[in-house]
Amino acid sequence: MSDRAPIIVVSGLPRSGTSMAMQMLCAGGIAAMSDAIRTPDEDNPRGYFEFERVKQLKSDTAWLDEAHGKVVKIIHLLLMELPTDREYRVIFMRRNLHEVIRSQAVMLERSGRRGAALAPDRLIAIFEAQLKSVDSWLAERPNFKVLSLEHAQFIANPAGQAHAINAFLGGQLDESAMTTAVDPALHRNRVG
Repeated sequence: MSDRAPIIVVSGLPRSGTSMAMQMLCAGGIAAMSDAIRTPDEDNPRGYFEFERVKQLKSDTAWLDEAHGKVVKIIHLLLMELPTDREYRVIFMRRNLHEVIRSQAVMLERSGRRGAALAPDRLIAIFEAQLKSVDSWLAERPNFKVLSLEHAQFIANPAGQAHAINAFLGGQLDESAMTTAVDPALHRNRVG
């Protein structure tokens, strides 16, 4: 391993709060690896914070040299494509799977696209299996340090989540700015 700063990764299922976590980290003072190709919309009015090259991780890892000390959003299944020759700090977002499915369905409908024709229970089983696989993979890699956070807690206690993230990343972030970056009004598609 090198002496370079770890690469900070925000990950989770689609619609699990990864963009919200990215907003918090940027507000707290960490630069994002983001290209703004995917622009804000009704589903993510504050932006997606995505970096297109992430989708090519299997064949393109050169951009990782520029990511040390920065934060990048990487979908859960692509974590396993990251090279193991560097240090990572992964903030893994978790959300009620019924809410994830509802949020994905609303986003697809709004964009005029159709999702997979699978029953919600089947989708939940698939997501659970994927998460279990990713969790096992991460647990076996000492260069990946992971902080798992619940989406619901960002809404209920943003200051607590900001503190947990700051402690995980070394204590140099602006927790107050991180806390104000969370907008509870954007928590839609609730279950229960």
